Amino acid sequence: MNKERIIMLSDCQSFYASVEKAANPQYNGKPLAVAGDPARRSGIILAACPLAKQQGVSTAETLKEALAKCPELIVVRPRMQHYIDVSAQITGILRTFSDLVEPYSIDEQFIDITGSISLFGSPQQIAAAIQDQISKETGVYARIGISYSKVTAKMACDLWAKKIKGGLFTLAREQLPELLWPQPIGNLFMVGRRMSAHFHSMGLTTIGHLAQMPLAELKWRMREKFHKNCDIDAELYWRIAGGLDDSPVHPATYEAPPKSVGHQMTLPRDYYTLAEIKTVLLELAELVCRRCRRLAVNGAVVSVGCQGASFEAPTGFSRQSKMSDPTNATSLVYEAAVALFRRHWDGQPVRRVNLSLSELSDENQYQLTLFESRPRYRELERATDNLKNKYGDTIIGRAASFTDSGLIKDRAGKIGGHYK
Repeated sequence: MNKERIIMLSDCQSFYASVEKAANPQYNGKPLAVAGDPARRSGIILAACPLAKQQGVSTAETLKEALAKCPELIVVRPRMQHYIDVSAQITGILRTFSDLVEPYSIDEQFIDITGSISLFGSPQQIAAAIQDQISKETGVYARIGISYSKVTAKMACDLWAKKIKGGLFTLAREQLPELLWPQPIGNLFMVGRRMSAHFHSMGLTTIGHLAQMPLAELKWRMREKFHKNCDIDAELYWRIAGGLDDSPVHPATYEAPPKSVGHQMTLPRDYYTLAEIKTVLLELAELVCRRCRRLAVNGAVVSVGCQGASFEAPTGFSRQSKMSDPTNATSLVYEAAVALFRRHWDGQPVRRVNLSLSELSDENQYQLTLFESRPRYRELERATDNLKNKYGDTIIGRAASFTDSGLIKDRAGKIGGHYK
């Protein structure tokens, strides 16, 4: 009989703000938030410390709104590379307790301690030791959910550990009917506000209602509700509600082979002309193909999409096309992307553009042609890739990227859209 797993989810409280407070002791006892551009008093709140939250400041609101609620708010510009470094430091701390550590986000990490009990004590003792070590080394407070699976550890953390003194909570399998199932359906992991409303309209108001419904009936109800086949989604929600999750905790070094490689850019303003958009497509093709070259794969299918700025009256499209031969050559992917975009764009202003390659294959296996010098393309792009890897993305680039519509120069100083 297999031994019941013991899995934890560690979640760092107000991570960006906590890191800044740890680095700047003079901010202790004062409300602090990390936001886009404090000098210009613009941008959105990325993180707020508990003191700021007590005064009504919340993430995702504008800096102007936050300052109206809390005029004494200390606003710090984000330092994304530093946050990534601290997150990696926390990964290292967790790995002293188990080699099975899987980062879930920059501030959340799973750890499987099933094999560590004999070395470090009970799950509660290990969780307390992890909390203590993270606090001592980084100044960050971690809340930890403990359970038998990743999905139940996540809910143990979100629904209980984050809300109780001490920040530790254990959710056992036999406690699901008593503790988890009476919870509102909106508290189920992966159920947002809109999906919660859909479940309510189906008469499923608690997690238990969903967990106890026969799967076949749930699939039928969702097909009737959304007028399409929702069997995969139905089974996913049903399994989460029932605490059914056998997925392993992958070590931090694990990287599943991708089925596609893609990238998207949110533009700083509306782009109205094809000439401007072609610059973005060229930069996206470069980013996607560079990653494909790093993975040593070619792509056979190019996908292109765009969106306008309005959420109430959305515009845009998403289309794909198969190229004559798989490739990771930037110029060839760019040509295919432009042709696809030109064919389907309705001329409306564009605020977001995405490009991806799929049907990936080994780059060393390709069809020779009379009209294309693949070795020449590969040598040229390998040389430019090496320069960028060594000296940064802006050491060499295409002329179009240095026009007003180019974004690479600005993005080179950012991570995830925020300054390093």
